[in-house]
Amino acid sequence: MTTSAGLVIFTDLDGTLLDHHSYDWSPAMPALSQVREHRIPLILNSSKTAPEIAHLRAQLSNVDPYIVENGAAVIVPAHYFESAEREVKTFGTSRDQVLAVLSDCRSQGFRFQGFADMTVDELAERTGLAFEAAERAMDRIATEPLVWEDTDDALRAFQAVLAQHDLNMLRGGRFLHVMGRFDKADGLRWLMQRYRQHATSELKSVALGDSPNDWQMLAAADIAVVIRSDCPANELPSGGQFMIYSNHRGPTGWNECVLSILNQHGYAYRPTR
Repeated sequence: MTTSAGLVIFTDLDGTLLDHHSYDWSPAMPALSQVREHRIPLILNSSKTAPEIAHLRAQLSNVDPYIVENGAAVIVPAHYFESAEREVKTFGTSRDQVLAVLSDCRSQGFRFQGFADMTVDELAERTGLAFEAAERAMDRIATEPLVWEDTDDALRAFQAVLAQHDLNMLRGGRFLHVMGRFDKADGLRWLMQRYRQHATSELKSVALGDSPNDWQMLAAADIAVVIRSDCPANELPSGGQFMIYSNHRGPTGWNECVLSILNQHGYAYRPTR
């Protein structure tokens, strides 16, 4: 693929492009339409699994690469760059390795419940997802979301044990995510290198997110957008000249900020076809 667009957009999903409670993205439709009209790559970069993001990409008519499980892997569709095959670039520890460490942690007395401990029905009830969507959320390759059921002091000790096994823990919109030493920024940097190899003009990366597990992605981007959060505890720290802050939450804030960035970078409004 060759692109002459000056922007490549990377976006978190839950609480950012998707409403935190309903998973609705319709308030962002005006900006999504403009991104599509101007052929600006839109990279979904989420803690969600490959099947979850593939399902959403179909709804959005999105054809661009996507980043799964907080940066565990980048998936590039066939014929997108130079390869005739679908590419999967992985960055971290496998889920089996993560689960083995978590099993050891539980034997030490730490109290938590991970996806591997839940049935599909239990996960659907906890998240509000439909059964099929919950099945897609459980099809993981490198990370384990969990609900902490212990004290704050125990959580700090738990993180220390994870670190001994070269594992990391990130706080997402709903769950704690146990994973290897990678984050959403790894996929952004790798893809921007690929895009720049095929670009006909200078490219800038734009990243949008709402919670601490987005922080590394935002810090790695040329333009970073913090979407106002429903959960005050998840609000990212203020400051930094590269930061833009939305006035609204979720997809409404996403729409507001993306339209503003497009306008600032000379993308003329095109009526939706």
